[in-house]
Amino acid sequence: MKIVREFENYTENSPKVLSLGMFDGVHLGHLSIINLLKKIAQEKQFETALLTFWPHPRKVFNPNDDIKLLNTLDEKLDLLEKAHLDVVFLKSFDENFRNLTGEEFVRQILIEKLNVKHIVIGHDHVFGKNKSGNFELLQKLSKELNFEVEQLKAVKDGDSNISSTKIRNCLSDGNIIGANKMLGYHYSVSGKIIDGKKLGRTIGYPTANIEVDELKLLPKKGAYIVEVYVKNKFYKGMLSIGTNPTVNGEKLTVEVYILDFNEDIYGEEITVKFRDFLHEEIKFESLEKLIERLDEDKKLTENFEF
Repeated sequence: MKIVREFENYTENSPKVLSLGMFDGVHLGHLSIINLLKKIAQEKQFETALLTFWPHPRKVFNPNDDIKLLNTLDEKLDLLEKAHLDVVFLKSFDENFRNLTGEEFVRQILIEKLNVKHIVIGHDHVFGKNKSGNFELLQKLSKELNFEVEQLKAVKDGDSNISSTKIRNCLSDGNIIGANKMLGYHYSVSGKIIDGKKLGRTIGYPTANIEVDELKLLPKKGAYIVEVYVKNKFYKGMLSIGTNPTVNGEKLTVEVYILDFNEDIYGEEITVKFRDFLHEEIKFESLEKLIERLDEDKKLTENFEF
């Protein structure tokens, strides 16, 4: 997969079938669009292309917006590569770009610059200044500018449409199974293992503290069953997101206890994949009560079918 970071100097003229949007999560709804791109590309000998943005446009409109995302940039690009796209245009949402009307964007960028011959958009996608670009505008311009366009219906999970917003809401509610179902994969968090207070080792549950990208959405505070990947090996794990209220902690931490593991991994990269929610964050009346609950969580994790 070719990644084009800005396209001011892009000169390749191969015809493309393209979709556009933030594609946060690269979830099952997004994959339905990508699969259609690949089908059209095979039929017409086009390149498959995606135009996506970094950072999130909301950060440009409001720099103080504290939006958290389902994917870091590296995670998103990795997921798109696994979807076997030919080219991804990664555009920063700068002032010039945000001031393009929908029609200017289609004429100047999609057609003149990128040679798009077929456009696929999601059921509710809008683009351009004041959201002036939509499916109706694309239909209107398609004959004059010699391209085809189609709009995909929403992919549903039960009675509701799959969307990045709904997945974020599931994670914020601790509904890991619901989020994973809409994503089509297990939600993950990656980062470097950093020094912590080392309190866990004093009670028989040494944990690895994970330094998480500040833009990454964390599920709600609580305990989770996770898959752990470190040094290219898989382990079962129990992960805690919270402030360690039993010992009067204040800083939010992400800590994982890795079952059947006893290695020094400070400074290593680690990935955890969320499988199920164990319980909310609890302030226990004593360390003994905390240990009792950790013992219960460990049994549940050992017996979980990964």
